[in-house]
Amino acid sequence: MKQKHGYRRGYSVAVLIGFEENRAVLWQVFSNVVKPLATMELMGMRKDEKALYNFHEDVVNALRPVLEEGVKSIVVAAPLRTTYAEQFLNHVRKHHAWLTQDSGSGMAVFGRLVGLAGTFSEVANLVKTKEFRKLISDTTSEEADRIVDVLEKRLNEIDSGTVVLYSLKEIEDLIYGQWKQSNLKPEYLMLTDKYLAEHKEKNRIHRLLQIAKNKNVKTRIVSAETAAGKRLNQFGGIICFTEEPNQ
Repeated sequence: MKQKHGYRRGYSVAVLIGFEENRAVLWQVFSNVVKPLATMELMGMRKDEKALYNFHEDVVNALRPVLEEGVKSIVVAAPLRTTYAEQFLNHVRKHHAWLTQDSGSGMAVFGRLVGLAGTFSEVANLVKTKEFRKLISDTTSEEADRIVDVLEKRLNEIDSGTVVLYSLKEIEDLIYGQWKQSNLKPEYLMLTDKYLAEHKEKNRIHRLLQIAKNKNVKTRIVSAETAAGKRLNQFGGIICFTEEPNQ
């Protein structure tokens, strides 16, 4: 009897947060599927400022591991005629400026959507809508553009010691190498979806992405049709740049 092959989840695209009155459900949006990430409960009433503060902090803390992997597109969904999304975004702006201020590749891109995203069925309905697809496209494109802005900055810093690589073999050598603190450390690995889909050695690319993730190198796969993707295409579809010198 043949073994059934599991579906491929694809690559990570964004995080969807579904806010309800007493909880927030976080979902990781991949290119092929959406999977549950975490559920945070509001321990108290919304009118209790301390309880609401702690609730929003729990949501931010649940986002941190995904943000550290390099996923910076966050879609916040809440029911019609509620202020749940705005309350959370105000909290982020007030207490986590590092997520909203333009500080290079560390900044996240937030998008808002009216809708329910607390259960599998609600998310399944939401992701089919044109509004959701457009918002995901807009936020991920803006995120990729900001990373490319950092890339352009690194290209201008090459004389100062920054390294930008676009040869797969050189990128592998850098990421697989056990760099020391005094040595160059890769900051971002970016490639286009077209590069991933058309490469003859897909397992090689997936291995590179996994090891980069394990070593806390931020990784992003972007659409080849976006402005960021077209810039990456000029380098062959894949690029890796190191942290700023003396960072």
